[in-house]
Amino acid sequence: MAAAPVKQRSGPGGPRAQLPPCYYEGYLEKRGPKEKVSRRLWTCLCGNTLFFFNNAKDTHYVEKLDLSGFVSLKDDCSRDRNLEAARLILRMRDGETKLTAPNLESRELWKGFLYSVVDLNVPGCLTLLPGQVQMLREVVDKERSRRRATRTPTRAPPSPLSLPLLGEIPPCFRPVSRTEAEVMLERHPDCGNMLLRPGRDGSSLAVTTRQDLNGSVFRHYRVTQREQGGYVIDVENPIPCATLHDVIDALVEKTAGTLQPFLLEEPYEENITYVSANDENGERILHCAPSSPLPKAPALPPKQGVPERWPSKPLPRSPAPDRRILSVTSPVPSSPTNPMRRLILSPSPLAHTLNEELKLKLEKRRTSQE
Repeated sequence: MAAAPVKQRSGPGGPRAQLPPCYYEGYLEKRGPKEKVSRRLWTCLCGNTLFFFNNAKDTHYVEKLDLSGFVSLKDDCSRDRNLEAARLILRMRDGETKLTAPNLESRELWKGFLYSVVDLNVPGCLTLLPGQVQMLREVVDKERSRRRATRTPTRAPPSPLSLPLLGEIPPCFRPVSRTEAEVMLERHPDCGNMLLRPGRDGSSLAVTTRQDLNGSVFRHYRVTQREQGGYVIDVENPIPCATLHDVIDALVEKTAGTLQPFLLEEPYEENITYVSANDENGERILHCAPSSPLPKAPALPPKQGVPERWPSKPLPRSPAPDRRILSVTSPVPSSPTNPMRRLILSPSPLAHTLNEELKLKLEKRRTSQE
């Protein structure tokens, strides 16, 4: 369902101009926590509030739902008499409100606008088109500007804890208000149930806890800094602590481990994305980089005449030289019983023949000289 054009209406408090800007609107079937029957109402998301009208032409809203107490939003898979309808459950601090959109596409858009207004961030877990994602970005920017403009400028009270806190802040510390701490603990029950935050007066700290007892039970404990150093938990019997880490450890120990520090893991992207412009129409589109590994370059064929690799088997060794012909410089064992000595001293038949011919030539030369 496409975003409907914004019409001029007025609420009980005045004309339409006095209401926050409308980001999205359309028909929804609504059933509150104390209602037994659903009603089909024209719903407008103005700022961070849902305004409900009897019809699209009505000038006065009949109900409104402030999203500052938002806890969670999930799909309702129960069947409806209208097979194309898509349900979702909007959970607030004061109960659940069931909403029914005309179709699945409309439900995804409502979820996108609600998450964008509540978290001031475009959700990445929804199935939306690039143009719809761009609409949500614009809504986030407008809502941030609206909140900055409507925020009452107040002078922040002096906080003597700002400097001493450096270097010793526990991981469960969150710079949130009392209400935001309760919502955070309610929305993430698996991340812990004890949170350290700044105090309302700006000169102290506070610990917010949440437990289940037929519903959520919140408790808030003041933590002040002592003049002689360290901190103290301001209860009936004050508990002195040397550091803020000791404050958290003391509460864990006093409750036998029932209270656990709130550790929320910030989400990280699972895929690499990038924005590029279309060469034809110039539209900027968000792309997802391929997750498969890059293909390897093909191996070059071996050159002719050159073996692909060295032979794996060792080359055959050359035959051993004839033991009967040895170098003169070769050391010969002096033992007469050594077989090598006998082999060298015993002449070969060829050497014997040469010696005989040499002797005959020497004798002939001698006789001719005489």
